[in-house]
Amino acid sequence: MKKIQYILASTLLLICSSVFAQQEGSFAFYPYQMSLVNPAYAGVDGQTTIATSVRNQWSGVADAPKTQALSFGMPLVNNLGLGVAVVNSSTFIEKQTAVNIDLSYKVKMTETTDLYFGVNGGANAFNVNTSGLEMYNMEADPALGSIHTFKPNFGAGALLKNEKFYVSLSAPQLLSIESAKNDNGYATVEDNKPSFYLGGGYNFNLNPEGTLILKPSLLARYVTDAPFTTAFSAQLQIHNMFEVGALYRTDNAYAAMANFILKNKFTIGYAYEISTVPTMASVKNTNEIVLQYKF
Repeated sequence: MKKIQYILASTLLLICSSVFAQQEGSFAFYPYQMSLVNPAYAGVDGQTTIATSVRNQWSGVADAPKTQALSFGMPLVNNLGLGVAVVNSSTFIEKQTAVNIDLSYKVKMTETTDLYFGVNGGANAFNVNTSGLEMYNMEADPALGSIHTFKPNFGAGALLKNEKFYVSLSAPQLLSIESAKNDNGYATVEDNKPSFYLGGGYNFNLNPEGTLILKPSLLARYVTDAPFTTAFSAQLQIHNMFEVGALYRTDNAYAAMANFILKNKFTIGYAYEISTVPTMASVKNTNEIVLQYKF
C-alpha cells in the first residue's frame, strides 16, 4: 500500500510540475503581480513599485509546488518604463527560475486613460534531479539523467488603463519552456507551449465618500492543447486601509483573501486557498503571502 501511495504521489507531482511550469499567473494576488504576466506594467501610472509573493501549494503533500516571485518597475523619461521580474518555482524533482527585463512605452489616449505597450527579454533555468525518484519506485528515462538547461525567452503585452479600469493582453514567454512529465512510468522532459493571458478589472465606488470600493477582476489563461482557465477575484476596499475578498479559479480552487494597506504605499496580504476536488481533500490547503511597496 505504501508503494502505491508513493507511485500515486510521484504521478500527481509530475503532472503538477508540467502545469505549474506554464502558470506565471497562478498567484491568488495576481492584481498585485501583473508585471509577471505582462511587461507593459513596467512603470505603470508613473510609479516605482516593488512586490514579492510566496506561494506554498498543498501543505499536506511533500515536495508539492512552491513558488516565489519578485517584480520591480519604475518610470523613465520619454514615457518609457523599466522593470524586472523573477519567478522561482520547485515541484518534486523539478526546479525552474525565470528572469525577465521589461520595457514599456506609454501612449496618452485621453486625459485619464493611457495605453501601454511592453516587451521583455530574459531566460529560463531548468533543472531536473531524477535521483529524487528513487523513493517513489519510479524510474527516469535512461537517456535522460539529471539535466540542467538555460534557455533565452521573450514576450510582449499591451495594457489599457485609467483609475477606474484596466484591460491587459499578453504573452510573457513566447518560446517553449521545459518541464518534467510521467510517461508510462518513466520521468521524461517535455516542451510546454506558450501561455496567453487576458485580464481586466474595474473599481466601483459604493458610496459618495469613496471609502468603500469594490474591485472585481479576472485573469484568463490559454495554452494550446490545454484547458482554458480563468481566475475570478473580488475585493472590497474599506477606508483605503484594508481589503477583504475571495477568488475562484475554474481549475477547481477557491480562496479567501485579506490585505492591510499602510499610508497608500505598503500592502501586505494573505490568501488561504482550497481545492474543490473531493479527491484532493488530503492535500490540505495552499497559503500565499504578498508584499507590495510603492515609492
